[in-house]
Amino acid sequence: MHLHHDPLYASRRSPVLADAMVSTSQPLAAQAGLAMLARGGNAVDAAIATAAALTVVEPTGNGLGSDAFCILWDGTELHGLNASGPAPMGWTPERFAGQDKMPFRGWDSVTVPGAVAAWAALSERFGKLDFATLLEPAVRYAENGFAVSPVIGKLWEIGAEALADQPGFAQGFMPGGRAPRAGERFANPAMAASLARIAETKGRDFYEGALAEKIAAFARDHGAALNEADLAGFVPEWCGTISTGFDDVALHEIPPNGQGIAALMALGILDHTPVRDFGPDDPHALHLQIEAIKLAFADLYAYVADRPHMADVTPEALLDPAYLASRAGMIRADSAQDHKSGVPKHGGTVYLTTADSSGMMVSFIQSNYAGFGSGVVVPETGISLQNRGAGFSLKPGHPNLVAPGKRPFHTIIPGFLMKNGAPLMSFGVMGGPMQAQGHVMMTLRTQLWGQDVQSAVDAPRWRFTQGVTVACETALPCETRDYLSGLGHDIVVEAPDSAFGFGGAQLIHRLPSGGYAAGSDPRKDGQAVGF
Repeated sequence: MHLHHDPLYASRRSPVLADAMVSTSQPLAAQAGLAMLARGGNAVDAAIATAAALTVVEPTGNGLGSDAFCILWDGTELHGLNASGPAPMGWTPERFAGQDKMPFRGWDSVTVPGAVAAWAALSERFGKLDFATLLEPAVRYAENGFAVSPVIGKLWEIGAEALADQPGFAQGFMPGGRAPRAGERFANPAMAASLARIAETKGRDFYEGALAEKIAAFARDHGAALNEADLAGFVPEWCGTISTGFDDVALHEIPPNGQGIAALMALGILDHTPVRDFGPDDPHALHLQIEAIKLAFADLYAYVADRPHMADVTPEALLDPAYLASRAGMIRADSAQDHKSGVPKHGGTVYLTTADSSGMMVSFIQSNYAGFGSGVVVPETGISLQNRGAGFSLKPGHPNLVAPGKRPFHTIIPGFLMKNGAPLMSFGVMGGPMQAQGHVMMTLRTQLWGQDVQSAVDAPRWRFTQGVTVACETALPCETRDYLSGLGHDIVVEAPDSAFGFGGAQLIHRLPSGGYAAGSDPRKDGQAVGF
């Protein structure tokens, strides 16, 4: 990665260079994490404080009822945490009989939320500061209010239009009957009280206390299956990571039920192509990446599910180098091909990364899935619940078929790069099916093509959607689009703010001289901060 910052693309930001760092999608949350580092906390303390603050200041992408995943370097080894919750025990396939796909909103899309348990597990194992201290900024923003930031204000308006009639939503997130606009103050005293209870009980109250009782009681009122036993039984899993090498770096991802394996497969396929012969913005480099992603996604949607249910086709089989080489052989240099697969919907997610002067680095993602998730908000608590149940299949015999106590297929993935056994880059690209594609782009741009972290983030993006259709940003040059169209790609140009479908990237890269360089996506409200 070169540090001579040559702004190749239309952002005016430089990478941020510091010894201790937080990068995320909302400035107040970034400052919450930085405050913990200033108080002598480590990168894990900073990550938890940032994550908790994000539930308040970016409710469009996450909340107290979110799921979470984390990859972290503790100074000597890499750890992976899967805090995605399972389906309620009442969710048999029969419960959804007569439906061709899972409900996307409402109570029948809500699985057990894992984010709060993730904060507690990370703090207990790796944190330095007291757990209650970490939640102070979040409590303060919820209690006193904060000025809504511009991108989030826009997403809030979109969410409110879709969800105003969901149980508890308007009461929780539409003061005066509408979404707050950018620059208006929003306070959430009910959420402040919930955060305080979570702080006092190190998260336990959410799973087996007064908050758990309120969640379960509201579920019962609406005929939902989620109950006290489902909540009390949840334990996040220290799952380790899976990885694929490309030249001298290794990309690490959380094992399934997440889509991280698709990024590994695409990178492994690209290893067997001439991608190294082209520059970062050469249309042929884009063509090879698009085709590799298509091949990976075709398998992702057919085979990936909660790990114990991947009996026929295992993660190891999907990452087998000989298999990936054979998949690479299917790419044609002169034409786009249709590798059949389905496509999940766009999501609402937050990502953050932190690093400290001791060398600890954290890659953390938490999400409600779609904007505001299920739309269900538990009254008097500020708890908005995710809609991860929508990730299940209802196709008989599919490994991802809905079942009691099973984790659904997940789109949210934290990324991490290692080099020669040492940590190199902690990063993520939030945004539904964009995520695995974004991980491949960021890996190649920073490692193969040596771009600094901010240039890699600023570069125009594309996103494979389905068939031979590829969405791209208006900033992608016309001649590049024409070249890809000539190969048979169906190029659809999306306005910058249309679907927020090109994700939001946050990157922290270790510098050879010590310290870090961080980049933050101009497509979001966020920033990289450090000292």
